[in-house]
Amino acid sequence: MVMEEGALSDRGRGAPATAGAEGRQILVALAEQNFDAFCLSTYRTACKLRFVQKRCNLHLIDIYNVIEAVRDAGLNAVELNAGISVTRLENLVSSLFNQLSKRLPTTHTINPRESTVLLVEFLLAAMDSEPDNRLTVLSVKAMLAILCGGKLVDKLRYVFSQVSDSKGALVQSQFDAFLREALRLPTAVHEGPSFGYTHTLARSCFTQQKRVMLNMFLDIVANPPECLVWLPLMHRMANVEHVYHPVSCSYCRSNGMTGFRYRCLRCRGYQLCQDCFWRGNTSGSHSSQHHMKEHSSWKSPATKLGRALGRTLGCVSSREPPHPIYPEEPERTLNLANLRILLPVKLLIFLLLCVSSVDSPSRQDEEHKLIARYTSRLAEADGAGVSRQEILAEIRRLRAEHDAACQPSPEKGSTNPTLLAELRLLRQRKDELEQRMSSLQESRRELMVQLEGLMKLLKAQAAGSSHASPSRPSPSASRSVGAASPQTHMYPPQDSLAGVGGDVQEAFAQGPRRNLRNDLLVAADSITNTVSSLVKELHSGTIKTHRTHTPP
Repeated sequence: MVMEEGALSDRGRGAPATAGAEGRQILVALAEQNFDAFCLSTYRTACKLRFVQKRCNLHLIDIYNVIEAVRDAGLNAVELNAGISVTRLENLVSSLFNQLSKRLPTTHTINPRESTVLLVEFLLAAMDSEPDNRLTVLSVKAMLAILCGGKLVDKLRYVFSQVSDSKGALVQSQFDAFLREALRLPTAVHEGPSFGYTHTLARSCFTQQKRVMLNMFLDIVANPPECLVWLPLMHRMANVEHVYHPVSCSYCRSNGMTGFRYRCLRCRGYQLCQDCFWRGNTSGSHSSQHHMKEHSSWKSPATKLGRALGRTLGCVSSREPPHPIYPEEPERTLNLANLRILLPVKLLIFLLLCVSSVDSPSRQDEEHKLIARYTSRLAEADGAGVSRQEILAEIRRLRAEHDAACQPSPEKGSTNPTLLAELRLLRQRKDELEQRMSSLQESRRELMVQLEGLMKLLKAQAAGSSHASPSRPSPSASRSVGAASPQTHMYPPQDSLAGVGGDVQEAFAQGPRRNLRNDLLVAADSITNTVSSLVKELHSGTIKTHRTHTPP
């Protein structure tokens, strides 16, 4: 967007507001930042309010946290023009920062008490900056919604919900009251002459539309009215605080820029950092009257060329909507006036029927009395609706349906002998399979015991050979000894290997000596695979048997 802030720079700076002693602490810290050196009042105001926002830690709180705190404080059901005490304001702000301190990680801590004092002092100073310094619910909601963090679209949606009617249309009188409260903030930071409140502001914001709906109101994001031009700028500042541009400033010659970058549309290659542009610094043939383009990100020449080609070929949209499009009609809440009696009674009846089906008859009589007492209370609380006789009739009908459903029906064939016989066979087959499974598990356990004995024998054999030959023989000598006297090695008798897989028998068979440890591991794997295949076969046989005996 092309920045044309020249007209705003000459509107003047306001004199210090008559803030009380309560707001002097944060206003003194604000004066030390030397923001008055900025030539453009829009940037001056946005920088000051951004400083207040960060000093009070409000940038860590979004609009949804504010809405929740307002609801917990009971202010959502209070009229907007109702007054609010300072004590209630302190409790509201204190709850905001106490909840924030619980959400923050341990590496980032704040002082809730200090933040509460600073924010309350500033809000009271903002109220004292105008002749009408009555603190109302609308003033608290408006200033907290503007100063908190989060997305600007979400803030404006919340503001619109406060200044619109039940049909979703903007009410000019309520919007005028909102502007009066919102513009107290620029006045509190000494920018009243530039962005102070006048009675004609509300009509000048939306002059072309007779009926302003939500999406028209949200156009403030892209095309704000002159009195609120600092509000989107404050959010853009928050978004570019850590953006780096790898180019040097044409005035201060700094190596790289952080924040905004401004490029002259007339002077080729002339770029300024945000500090130089805001202070009106110029050099060479460049003039402060030249139009400058504000950049909030850095794009390499290759990226720019790619986007230009994409726009030319129609692959990339040249413009994105400034905000999502929302339905014009407000969301309707569910009317539960007609369900206030019937729904709780039926739910209670259902729960009591479920409980009474397993309780004693005396307990059922007590529950009937409770139901009758409950219905009588509802009938007394609301004269309109269902009478007591109708509710009791509904209870009797549901009780009859429940009893009928619990009684066995003779036509259902619950004593079918064919089904009983098949069920008996399936149970018998299940018992047989379980017995076979237990026998297989016992066999597997015995095999593992045998393998454990063989491993012990192997270890003993290795220990004996180490004592017999302390020095390691050469490979050729080992081969000659093994070939000459294979009978000298100890092997378990073949009867002890009965039922063990072939890999184990081969490991201890007569012949050349092999790696017995590896052979034992292979044998264990073979036994495990065999048992697994048997289990799968048994499982498939169970399924086939169940399908065979299942009646069509």
